[in-house]
Amino acid sequence: MISPVLPSYARAPLSFVKGEGSWMIEADGRRFLDFGSGIAVMALGHGHPALVGALKAQAETLWHTSNLYTVPEQEALAERLVEHTFADTVFFCNSGTEAAELAIKMARKYWYESGQPERTTILTFEGAFHGRSMAAISAAGSEKLTKGFGPLLEGFEHLPFGDHDALRAAAAQPHVGAIMIEPVQGESGIRPLPDQCLKGLRDLCDEHGLLLILDEIQCGMGRTGRLFAHEWAGITPDIMLVAKGIGGGYPLGALLATENAAKGMTAGTHGSTYGGNPLGCAVGAAVMDEVTRDGFLDDVNRKAGLLRQKLEGLVAAHPEIFEGVRGSGFMIGVKCKVTNTDVVKAGYDAEVLTVPGGDNVIRVLPALTISDDEIAEGVARLDAAATALEAQGASA
Repeated sequence: MISPVLPSYARAPLSFVKGEGSWMIEADGRRFLDFGSGIAVMALGHGHPALVGALKAQAETLWHTSNLYTVPEQEALAERLVEHTFADTVFFCNSGTEAAELAIKMARKYWYESGQPERTTILTFEGAFHGRSMAAISAAGSEKLTKGFGPLLEGFEHLPFGDHDALRAAAAQPHVGAIMIEPVQGESGIRPLPDQCLKGLRDLCDEHGLLLILDEIQCGMGRTGRLFAHEWAGITPDIMLVAKGIGGGYPLGALLATENAAKGMTAGTHGSTYGGNPLGCAVGAAVMDEVTRDGFLDDVNRKAGLLRQKLEGLVAAHPEIFEGVRGSGFMIGVKCKVTNTDVVKAGYDAEVLTVPGGDNVIRVLPALTISDDEIAEGVARLDAAATALEAQGASA
């Protein structure tokens, strides 16, 4: 008999009832060090007072009006995002998947309004993950995401990751209108795009008049040590997808765009019933205030260096378990030699939470507010997990 909750997740046998900063408390009282942050969502940790205060204050006044009316909280958050980014305009939604849907529509509408409606193809890359809607899985194209869900949406060309010749040839095709890519691929195992490649993408788009769409759903909102990951390369996109950390745990997504890229999105071309509601935007504004506070990202970078150093030591201490460390800031992948899900499960026994990813990687995605002592404790617990796996191997 099917469960009341659709069994579309392979859930761990854990039930958390409370969160405190970088800690999660299980129903039986155990305290887990959270190195996963709800898959990079809890940017400021659990129960951050500024976010709790913003949510409580807004909840006592107004929850929802719909986008039939002006939403002051939405405008306030949009102004913060425009102030701190390349963007001229922002559309709010509820998730990264919804932001991806709009990015695809916006790119196609841009070319329709530009008198070149044939330029519908968007170039995407092997290993991509842009969400689980039909358009998003069609954009990614991997069998893992698409098997059994055909027919897929047309209009995407999937390129090998890192194949510059294939990219240049594809970009020159007359039916291509945009390139969509994650500056750091998350689901496929934390694969950062080198800064020089991101600069090359921007130049290639400019050469052929293409729109550059950056998916910063997982790598944005301070996770790499800059507000958005593309800032390290010194470039700007035309369209950017944001979610996860922007709501600090409240379901919130956004699409940021230049005025030019958004020129086709006039009244009636897109909408969302819940998107940009007062509750979500009040929390989002509190997140932005914290992450853009003087010195906040400097401290993230310092702590990220400490985490990287300790994880490198972990790998060196357990060469039969781990292979290497990669990533940027607090978006780290530890490549495993044993099955990565075995490492994650051993972490449960050691009371530390990580997230499995592609390429046999465990993702380490702590809250940006984690302390030095908590970093040390989390790595110590991973060390205990690795030691337990070694013992299992010796006794097998």
